[in-house]
Amino acid sequence: MATFCEHISGAEPLPEPLRGGVVAIGNFDGVHRGHQAVLGRALEEARKRGVPALALTFEPHPRKVFRPEMPLFVLTPPPVKAKLLSFLGFSALVVQPFTRDFASLSAETFVTDILDRNLGICHAVTGFNFHFGKDRQGGPAYLMEAGKRHGFGVTLVDAFRDEGANVVSSSRVRALLDNGEPAEAAALLGYRFTVEGEVIGGQKLGRKLGFPTANMKLSPEVTLKEGIYAVRFRRADGTLYDGVASYGRRPTVDEDGVPLLETFLFDFSGDLYGEVCDVSFFGYLRGEEKFDGLDALVAQMKRDESEARALLAGVRPLSDLDRQVAF
Repeated sequence: MATFCEHISGAEPLPEPLRGGVVAIGNFDGVHRGHQAVLGRALEEARKRGVPALALTFEPHPRKVFRPEMPLFVLTPPPVKAKLLSFLGFSALVVQPFTRDFASLSAETFVTDILDRNLGICHAVTGFNFHFGKDRQGGPAYLMEAGKRHGFGVTLVDAFRDEGANVVSSSRVRALLDNGEPAEAAALLGYRFTVEGEVIGGQKLGRKLGFPTANMKLSPEVTLKEGIYAVRFRRADGTLYDGVASYGRRPTVDEDGVPLLETFLFDFSGDLYGEVCDVSFFGYLRGEEKFDGLDALVAQMKRDESEARALLAGVRPLSDLDRQVAF
């Protein structure tokens, strides 16, 4: 496998070592089990042919372009998506800037300019209902016919259903996270939901209370339910720590604050400021509460720590991907 790289698509074609590969096409927000069915087929096709496996995705999410008034909880921003794809075995993430001008391209121009000229693909893998080009004029049948004309193969993958026969989708994952159900979301993702962020300075109140925290600001579009979570924290060097995290507005000490992710790492001391780290969510412990003073808050934080330690002590990886993400 080639060294993983992220390539922002533009007028220039891919670097030569990445050309001629198999490309999985889709937005892949969440890289959930349904996406993994498409991505897995692309990896199989690439292995059979001895060529690179690439994923072509679009940023920003098309809904942000066409319906900017509606906030969208993006599950996997490009850096997280790139990390997940590298774990799966892809050689590159090709990020196509999605604009109204790009959306107005004809289906034939997308095939000719992007798939053929820029990427030089030998095979495309996508979902059974993938549409592209102006007014969604390109569909599965069109892609297969265009592949014959341009000399690349096409594989279409049916919708992936969970054990309850329901289609796995990004919207279902978002709804579960909105509702404080990270374990149920993980069952659809195939790994624990994970965020990435830079550790920033805070009020240092946690340190004074005996619970120093690594603080991160998440995107304002994140609608993760506010409350207390059992988490696993990965430093930039790959070191893992179990912990308990609060996501919210700190009603006891800072009721008017913006949402902040504050993680207390078990059995850790040191300085994390400026590091870009990951936090994986294993379980929702409780909602945010306003306590009558700091003593009551500290007592509850000790109970939260005990509950999180117990929950995390028994966890096992859900998949090989989960093992790489959170274990």
